[in-house]
Amino acid sequence: MADAARARKLAVRIREIVAETLRTQVKDPRLGMVTVTDAKVTADLHDATVFYTVYGDDTERAATAEALESARGVLRSAVGRQTGVKFTPTLAFSLDEVPDTAKHIDDLLAEARAADAEVQRKAAAAEYAGEADPYKHEDESDDTEEASPVEGSR
Repeated sequence: MADAARARKLAVRIREIVAETLRTQVKDPRLGMVTVTDAKVTADLHDATVFYTVYGDDTERAATAEALESARGVLRSAVGRQTGVKFTPTLAFSLDEVPDTAKHIDDLLAEARAADAEVQRKAAAAEYAGEADPYKHEDESDDTEEASPVEGSR
C-alpha cells in the first residue's frame, strides 16, 4: 500500500495528464466542452476515478460519457507513459455533481433571501395588537389600587 501523500500526488498528475490528453489527442466529435475537475486514486494505486463536468444539457453529457469510455484506453496509455508507475491505474469516469449541487444550494439561498425580505417587509408595516409597551412601570400610578375597598368584606 502506498501512503496517502503519494496517492494524492498521483491523482493530481493523472488529472493533469487526462485533461491535456483530452485537449490534444482525443478528437471524438461526441466529446463536448468537458472539464476535468478532480481525480481520486485508491490507496493501492490500482484504480483511479476521474471526475469531470460538461457544459450543456443531458444529451451532451451522455455523449461525452460515451466518448470518454471509448477513449479510456488512449487515456490510460498516456497516464502510464507519463507517470512512470509500475502499475498503470485503471480509469473510471464520473460526472462531477458539485456544480449542480452548488447551483441548487444557490437557488435555495435565493429563495430564503426572498422569504426573509418578505418577512421584513411585513414586519415593517406591522402594528402592535395591544399597547406598544404592555408592561407596567414603577413610575406609573395604578388606578385600581386607590379604589375603595369592596363593601361587605368586614
